[in-house]
Amino acid sequence: MSKRPDTLKLGLFLRATGHHIAAWRDTGSQADAGIRLNHFIDLARKAEAAGFDTLFLADSVSVRGIDAPTFDRVIAPSLSFEPLTLLSALAAVTSRIGLVATASTSYSEPFNLARQFASLDQISGGRVGWNLVTSSDPDAAKNFGGASEGNQAAHADRYSRAREFHEVVDKLWDSWEDDTLLLDKEKGVFLDRNKLHLADHHGEHFHVRGPLNVLRSPQGKPVLVQAGASDDGRALAAATAEAIFAAHQSLADAQAFYSDIKSRAAVLGRKPEHIKILPGVTIFTAPTSAEAHAKHQRLQDLVHPQVGLSLLSGLLGGVDLSHLPLDGPLPQDLPATNASKSRQQLILQLAAEGLSIRQLYLRLAGARGHWTLVGSPEEVVDQLQAWFEGYGADGFNILPPTYPEGLDDFIALILPELKRRGLVPEDGPTGNTLRERLGLPYPAHPATLLRERSVAV
Repeated sequence: MSKRPDTLKLGLFLRATGHHIAAWRDTGSQADAGIRLNHFIDLARKAEAAGFDTLFLADSVSVRGIDAPTFDRVIAPSLSFEPLTLLSALAAVTSRIGLVATASTSYSEPFNLARQFASLDQISGGRVGWNLVTSSDPDAAKNFGGASEGNQAAHADRYSRAREFHEVVDKLWDSWEDDTLLLDKEKGVFLDRNKLHLADHHGEHFHVRGPLNVLRSPQGKPVLVQAGASDDGRALAAATAEAIFAAHQSLADAQAFYSDIKSRAAVLGRKPEHIKILPGVTIFTAPTSAEAHAKHQRLQDLVHPQVGLSLLSGLLGGVDLSHLPLDGPLPQDLPATNASKSRQQLILQLAAEGLSIRQLYLRLAGARGHWTLVGSPEEVVDQLQAWFEGYGADGFNILPPTYPEGLDDFIALILPELKRRGLVPEDGPTGNTLRERLGLPYPAHPATLLRERSVAV
C-alpha cells in the first residue's frame, strides 16, 4: 500500500466523562465532569499541546428519556454545557486548536446561528467550525412547539430545511467583503458601504434580509462540518461540507463512503481534497494487548442491562425492545422511525452478523456505533494506518472511552507511534486558522470572484 503525500488529521470529541456509556462509573472519572468548566479547560489545553487539530462538541436540545425507568442511570452524559458557550470559554484559554460546535437547523434560525458562529470565529482568530445537523429527537420537538413525535418534521423535510438554512447562513457570512473596513478618522468614514452585500433571501422556509452585523473572520468563514450518512445526508455533505464526521465498523464500509462522497463532490464541481473525512474511533490501549483488553472489559462490566437496552433502543429511534430476551436476536423487521437512518442501518448490519441484543448493546457501549479499537499501540496504529493509507479516512475523530485516562493513553502511547511512522507531523500541525490546519482553501468572497472574472474577460 503506497504512502499518502499528506498526513492524517486528528480531532478530539469532548464528552463529559468519556464516550463509553459507563464512563461516569469508572473509578478514575469525575462523575459530574460535564458541568465542570475546569475539566474541559484541562482537556482542551492537553489536546492543543499534543497537536490535535480540532476539538468537537456534539449537542442535544433536550433531556432524553425522562419517562424511562432507566432515566436516573443514563442521564449523566446529557448534563453538559451548551457548545458555543463552552467553546467561547475554551477559545480564551487556547490559541491554535480548532473549535467545532454542533447546532441544529431544525431548532435554530439562520440569522442567530450565523451571528453566533461568526462572532466566535472572530473571537478565536478564525478557529471555528459548524457541525450542521438536523434533529431527529422527538423529545426535542416537544421543546419547540411539537406536542409529540407526530409533530416532528419527516427526515426528507428536515434536510430540505437544512439545505436552505445553510444557503442563508452562507449568504450572511458573505455580508461583508474582506477589506470592508476603512477606519478613516480624518474623513470620518468607518467602512466602504460598496462592500456590503444583503442576503435578500426569500425561500420556502426562510425570509432573511441581512446583512450580518459581524465582519468576515481571519479564515473567511467558519468551516462547515457534517455527520449525516443517509442519502439525503450524503447529498448535502457532497454539496456543502468541508469536513465529515463518519461512523463505520469496517475498512470496506469506510472506503465505500469515502469514495461515494468524493465522487459526488467531483460531479458537483468541487475538489474532492477539499472535503476531509474523519471517522470516529474509540481506542482502548495499554503497553500490551492483554492490558488493553482488561481496560475494555473493566468498563463493559459496568454496563447495567437496562442502560444497555436503553442505549440500543435510543439509537434505533426509540423502538421498544423491553419485551425481547436480551440473549435473543434483534428482529430485522423493526418498525420505521423518524430517527437517524444511517445509524439504524449500521445496527441492523451488526445484528445480521448474529449478535444478540446483549452483544449488540455491549458492542455499541463504547462509542454508540463508531469504530472501537482495543490493543497495544502497534496494533491500534496498524489499523489506523490501514484506514488512512487505504483511503477510508483523511484522519480520525478520537472518542476517548474515559476522561482523562483515555486521552492520556492516546497521547502517551498512540501519538508517539503515529509520529514514528510519519502519519502525523513530528512537530505538530501548522497554521493559525482551522482551515489552515485542515488543509482547506480560504473561501474568496463571491464579489471578489466576480470582479476577477470580469477583469479576465
